[in-house]
Amino acid sequence: MQDRSKIYMHEPDQVQYWTRHLNISNEQLQKAVDRVGNAAAAVKKELGLT
Repeated sequence: MQDRSKIYMHEPDQVQYWTRHLNISNEQLQKAVDRVGNAAAAVKKELGLT
């Protein structure tokens, strides 16, 4: 079982979950992860979703 506090971009199921959960595109998710790392909280903050 994966840690839900992290976003694993190398796993398609994770990418699908997070893009749906955050209502963003794969590209937007990848750019946010590239900028702030794979911590879900940091990605949400980067996207202005917290």
